[in-house]
Amino acid sequence: MLQTGPADETGALTLSGYLQKILTARVYDVAEESPLDAAPALSARCGNTVLLKREDEQQVFSFKLRGAYNKMVQMSPEQLARGVICASAGNHAQGVAMSALRLGCAATVVMPTTTAAVKLDAVAALGARVILHGDTYSDAAVRAAELEREHGYAFVHPFDDPAVIAGQGTIAMEILRQHEGAIDSVFVPVGGGGLIAGIAVYIKAVRPEIQVVGVQAADSDAMVRSVRAGERVELNDVGLFCDGTAVKMVGVEPFRLVRELVDDFVVVDTDAVCAAIKDVFEDTRSLLEPAGALSVAGLKQYAETNGSTGKTFVAVASGANMNFDRLRFVAERAEEHESLFAVTIPEKRGSFRRFSELVGARSVTEFNYRISDTDQAHVFVGLTTVDRDDSGAIAREFEAAGFATIDLTHDELAKEHVRHMVGGRSPLAQDERLYRFLFPERPGALMRFLSNMHTDWNISLFHYRNQGSDYGRVLVGLQVPRRDDDAFQAFLDALAYPYDDETANPVYQLFLR
Repeated sequence: MLQTGPADETGALTLSGYLQKILTARVYDVAEESPLDAAPALSARCGNTVLLKREDEQQVFSFKLRGAYNKMVQMSPEQLARGVICASAGNHAQGVAMSALRLGCAATVVMPTTTAAVKLDAVAALGARVILHGDTYSDAAVRAAELEREHGYAFVHPFDDPAVIAGQGTIAMEILRQHEGAIDSVFVPVGGGGLIAGIAVYIKAVRPEIQVVGVQAADSDAMVRSVRAGERVELNDVGLFCDGTAVKMVGVEPFRLVRELVDDFVVVDTDAVCAAIKDVFEDTRSLLEPAGALSVAGLKQYAETNGSTGKTFVAVASGANMNFDRLRFVAERAEEHESLFAVTIPEKRGSFRRFSELVGARSVTEFNYRISDTDQAHVFVGLTTVDRDDSGAIAREFEAAGFATIDLTHDELAKEHVRHMVGGRSPLAQDERLYRFLFPERPGALMRFLSNMHTDWNISLFHYRNQGSDYGRVLVGLQVPRRDDDAFQAFLDALAYPYDDETANPVYQLFLR
């Protein structure tokens, strides 16, 4: 247990020692008191009051400048004159670069080669020298330590330093000042542990009844494993989606504090993080980076797992340095209740329509089909469901109707790759015509299309993916004899859906014909 007094017999800071450091931290020269905003839509869905501590609104779009500046402002003039160095996946780098600019010293930043371009550009724009090394923060830290020894730079650690921890702890000070009422739990993203250590020491010193819950990505859960093992555990590899918390080994000092003060942990997967990014956007119109949304993902999972209702939860939205090109992936994985299926249907007239009737009014997120066999067809279909657990019931419903079904809802291969590769050439696609249609995004659009088709025509290819717009972009292969040219044109005219004939498109001829 942490002792009373400013330090214990080993010289390590105690709870009261950290409280004093947090209360006297020099952060507001560069940081602002970030808002504690209500998230009404998320609160309604969770059945609890959800408040977001908006550290994504700091001028470097992250909490990291608090700890970096608090450390650097306490350095001697001689240390600052030699220059500072740090290793960072991006957000700490911006905090160091901005602090160096404010204090008038040179800064060198070592960052992983996998760092998002938006973070690299931001660090360079603040005047820091950027060196890229390795794939992870841990790789960059090794190189930064070498440069520190070679050049005599002052090292600014992103999490394993009492001054940095105290700087991050000012976030908890603000939370308790901004919301004087009851708070049941505060959810904090965890990488190396500096943020949660600072928040935990302040909360446990001032309001010990409040739970502090750490949230980690499933592929970067060094702190969770360390606490369970009773010693620091080094991961062989870390995932890079939540790059801001991708740390192979937590800090010595954060581990000491976290194992004593943090009440619980939640581990979340990539889909949960993407869904949390969407949740925050819907409430705030702001886009968090993956690590910045970890706390929200953990809050949701914790509330669902524990059946919590009527509680007040705070989630620390820690950063918003999101690379724009990641948004496509986030959007695809953010649909919390999308269920995926591989369904086998008989390759005969009317089967496609019968299966579509079985899907009924459910919202379709994706529909992929390519004729490939004279006896049966394989359809890849995505449906929006109330809960992912509903997928089993839907699969049984399809089976009962005579359609062999495989539930792919939790299959990573299907979600990441196969869904984009369904199709290809087919030797059975004689007399095929390829058309791009714009279907109105409303129930019944597909059935209207099928109902107007001549019963002698066959669908040989179908691809649809919900893009969130007013019209669904649909690619359809139709086997229509040339003798039916006039009837087919009449069908298109009566349908009145915008279309383009792509039969002569060279891409179709090369890859699908």
